Amino acid sequence: MLNKKNAIYIISSILLCLIIIASIQWGAVNITNKQMVEAVQHFFQGKTPSSIYEGVFLQIRLPRVILCMFSGAILAVSGVFMQGLFRNPLVEPGIIGTSAGAAFGASIVFVLAAYIPIEWKSLIGPLLVPLFAFTGALVATYIVYAISKSQQKTNVLSILLVGLAINSMGLSGMGFMTYIARDPQARSINFWNLGTFSGANWQQVLIVFSLLIIVILSIFKFIKPLNALLLGEDEALYLGINIKKFRRKILLINTLMVAIVTSFVGVIGFVGLIVPHIVRQFVGSDHKKLLPASMIIGASVLLMADLVARLLLAPSEIPIGIITSLVGAPIFILLLKKNLFLKADA
Repeated sequence: MLNKKNAIYIISSILLCLIIIASIQWGAVNITNKQMVEAVQHFFQGKTPSSIYEGVFLQIRLPRVILCMFSGAILAVSGVFMQGLFRNPLVEPGIIGTSAGAAFGASIVFVLAAYIPIEWKSLIGPLLVPLFAFTGALVATYIVYAISKSQQKTNVLSILLVGLAINSMGLSGMGFMTYIARDPQARSINFWNLGTFSGANWQQVLIVFSLLIIVILSIFKFIKPLNALLLGEDEALYLGINIKKFRRKILLINTLMVAIVTSFVGVIGFVGLIVPHIVRQFVGSDHKKLLPASMIIGASVLLMADLVARLLLAPSEIPIGIITSLVGAPIFILLLKKNLFLKADA
């Protein structure tokens, strides 16, 4: 018989498959199973889509669903990394300023792209926005980490307070970019700031998939140090973990993860907060089980949020960040009410 911890993988995987099918089929244009099969057959036969439904499936709906699934998995793992690193379920990229920094960096490209040398554009190509987003996210994360350090240890309450300040600075920076932007640019920044998968394409899918491979490889390296940190920093040092080196490494890859996802789909908050917290109730705190389960559940949660965003006011679309915030903010308040951060610091 399957125990509770193993059953969660099977149930969540089946749920993910069902949500993928529903996300592909339902939307402003509904697509049948027959149309999906025919579209795949025509693609491998080298034929052009025979109907608008096949074109929607191959060029719009499928890349959107895959990008959403990968992004959900990456954001969930990012939350696990941050919560494990600081030993607190309240920490996630959107709260400590990483997402705001990435968003500000990306908004610079949106508004000032005309002033960026053409050589940069031709050399970097589609990685121009992710590069600026990564720089902004890295600066924001470093500031939060550096200021919140106290007596060689990082206080979680300080992280939250400094993160709040950095978030405000990032929002102010985006507000300034919106102010000096032309109307089309300003509308794009406002919509992108709330998160959207409407611009998904296969090039973005390929880049995010490459990032996902790096994330999966990192998981195997980070499991042991993260589990050691559960016992406390002193115990982790006793077990041979170089905490400073490990912290720099995990912050760097975490910043890269959040920056690339944010640069393509905008700011999507609370996925990194609520998914690890939910999964932890079923599989415990062992990162060997927590990380892969969070990837599956994170993909499912973001796909469901995107499906709701597309269907609620169809054929119009609600920014997905509104949906995740409506769900995630109350959960964050409940976590604060339970004083979990005080228990972790005790």
